[in-house]
Amino acid sequence: MTYEDTAPRIDLTEPDEVSPTRKQWVTLALLGVVQFMIVIDNTIVNVALPSIRDSFAFSGSGLTWVVNAYALAACGLVMLSGRISDLLGRRRLFMAGTALFTAASLWCGLAWNQESLLIGRFAQGTGEALAAPAAFALVALAFPEGPARARAFGIWGGLAGIGSAFGVLASGILTDLAGWRWIFLINVLPGVVVLLFTRRLVAESRTPGKPGPLDFPSALLLVVAAGGVVQGLIAASEGSWTQTRVVLPFLIGVAGAVAFTVRQRVRSAPLVPLRFFGNRVRATGYLTMLFLLGSSAAVFFLLALLMQEVLGYSPIVNGLAWLPFCAAFMPGLMASFRLTGRHGYRTTLVVGLATSAVGVALLAVGASHGFLLGLLPGMLLTAFGFGMSNPALQQAVMHGVDETDAGLASGVSGTVSQLSGVLGLTVLVAVSLGMSHDGGGSAEFTAAGYRIALLTAAGALALGSFLAHVFVPREKQS
Repeated sequence: MTYEDTAPRIDLTEPDEVSPTRKQWVTLALLGVVQFMIVIDNTIVNVALPSIRDSFAFSGSGLTWVVNAYALAACGLVMLSGRISDLLGRRRLFMAGTALFTAASLWCGLAWNQESLLIGRFAQGTGEALAAPAAFALVALAFPEGPARARAFGIWGGLAGIGSAFGVLASGILTDLAGWRWIFLINVLPGVVVLLFTRRLVAESRTPGKPGPLDFPSALLLVVAAGGVVQGLIAASEGSWTQTRVVLPFLIGVAGAVAFTVRQRVRSAPLVPLRFFGNRVRATGYLTMLFLLGSSAAVFFLLALLMQEVLGYSPIVNGLAWLPFCAAFMPGLMASFRLTGRHGYRTTLVVGLATSAVGVALLAVGASHGFLLGLLPGMLLTAFGFGMSNPALQQAVMHGVDETDAGLASGVSGTVSQLSGVLGLTVLVAVSLGMSHDGGGSAEFTAAGYRIALLTAAGALALGSFLAHVFVPREKQS
């Protein structure tokens, strides 16, 4: 593969660029509502976890399943559903996933015991697995590659970053003022509205030609591989990495991945063609995603706990403390548009990841020095860096996709995204807890644990910036 095969071409001087139509923007708006709901749901439970624990008497390890049941379902099924959407119709699968996610949100809001809540969270994760890759593919295909798609992905990436911060903000306010059940119930009305309008306003899309048979053995191996790795990571967050309940799922996941890879090599019509990973830009984008999303998931989780456990904030004050983060994210998003237009998304990724690395390092240094002088500078710089990085990353992982494999590309992106979040939480939370336990669990040592975990996240972001600089080709501009 030559440089010309992998390097995207951005024409910054094209005078006849066709502006996106009203229908394209309506499509983006409808799909973006569900994207926003899904991203919020990934962080909105963090601040509410203590209230949920008190309502249903969860144990410490049991409470983690309020988060992990969602992640396990989403990660295990998202790549499979992406491929199914290519074959059976992306709008169809998007609507099915949105309906399931909306119904599961209502179920969680009305949950009556531990088991019912965990069932609802698993169903929410399944709904995301169906809806998210189909929505991402529909956005990619609605806008032609170039400036129009760059703007669309900029908005899409912005929704992801703002939604993550807004989830923490809304969680604190809703938990204090209305009760934790409303962190789930707020999804119901937007979900219903999207379902009512999607069939009329969003065009169906699928792989051209007659759909071939779905390779169910490969699909099962894919679910086993992703599910095994995620379950191993979840178990590792609750105990030693050498325990059987950690090692066994990992071995099953690795065995499933090996068997899946072998099967894709020998089949004439594989579920996931291995040539898909030969695109250098996309491959580097997935690797960079591992560092960016793994670090950001841990940063949101750790800061939400730090503000309550070390700084003594109430849920509502914890939520309001994220307002500066939301405010600083928007200038980063605007800078991403400008920098990508002038220099391409390689430069934007490198600068954005490096900026967020410095911001997270400042958070680590200021973790025990209060909000204004300790956390605020780091939050502002981190948010600005995340705002720059997210849109550029969306463009990298969807580089060169077409009608044939748009769902597959978004499914792979979703799988890597979920694995990144679980891996980041597992490793960095374990680092933080390990430091706390070493010191007997006192507040001082808890703060030290958060500091080391945040410095580790900063290092991961810096490594992601370096990888983007080395492996993403410089865009050829005319």
